[in-house]
Amino acid sequence: MKRTMAESINTSLRDAMTADPTVVVFGEDVGALGGVFRVTDGLTADFGPQRCFDTPLAESGIVGTAVGMAMNGLRPVVEMQFDAFAYPAFEQIASHVAKFGNRTSGRVRLPMVIRVPYAGGIGGVEHHCDSSEAYYAHTAGLTVVTPATNADAYGLLRASIESPDPVVFLEPKRHYFTKEEVDADLPVPPIGRAVVRRSGADATLIAYGPSVPVALAAAEEAAQDGVDLGVVDLRSIVPFDDETVCAQVRRTGRAVVVAEAPGFASVASEIAARVSERCFHHLEAPVRRVTGFDVPYPPPKLEHHHLPGVDRVLDAVDALGWEYAA
Repeated sequence: MKRTMAESINTSLRDAMTADPTVVVFGEDVGALGGVFRVTDGLTADFGPQRCFDTPLAESGIVGTAVGMAMNGLRPVVEMQFDAFAYPAFEQIASHVAKFGNRTSGRVRLPMVIRVPYAGGIGGVEHHCDSSEAYYAHTAGLTVVTPATNADAYGLLRASIESPDPVVFLEPKRHYFTKEEVDADLPVPPIGRAVVRRSGADATLIAYGPSVPVALAAAEEAAQDGVDLGVVDLRSIVPFDDETVCAQVRRTGRAVVVAEAPGFASVASEIAARVSERCFHHLEAPVRRVTGFDVPYPPPKLEHHHLPGVDRVLDAVDALGWEYAA
């Protein structure tokens, strides 16, 4: 059946709440309103205000409350509403959510999910379109997941809720209302495994979340010029699937990383470094990155210049040195 990503996430939450009475959902406007993107629509009506409820506009309090719940037998799923709204909660995330398992030598686990609608492409203003994945990826103790397809949005969220440890679940909000065919019978994908969305022989595009459709569109356009690009969708940033990524890069000898976040000290930088270290003797050219610019997120009328697009990806592919290819 066809579903939007918002519907897939809603169904995932609904199925998890039905299967496990300890799963609770809360955050700003997630109750009666159903969230600003209607991702939690109908959950309060169906499960009651004890299982899905609104909170004050206090992100640090939302996450801190979830920590206490997770310590005492519940599985909270909290929503940050917008990416940059989560910054006031970052002290709780970095100091407590990420460290509690280590602090207690594994005696106390925190099975909780922090849902963060993130990234741009919606014409949003400041604090509504950040790509903040590097903050979470750099914080040891967190699992960081970001789906690119509606099927993965369903399956990866189920896997995240079932995880015994905290997961930051990054949702590419520009894809909330894109419809795709979703097979309800597909098994839940494991966290930490990338997937090859398109096999290619000439170069590998590595992307995640909102950048995967861009990479696929670039591969389609390159094919018209006889260039065969593969696309790897990471799905999980932490843990990182070196095996799948490097297997593809070793086949092609060339790689481009595509991500919306600014490039300096980014997840894209880490991917490029890991690929360079592990695939050095197979590379025919340096690993390229196509990212957002190192500036605060621009006003809506300028975001199309800021976000990596097909043309910028293909320019990076051209820079891999095809004139030297055998």
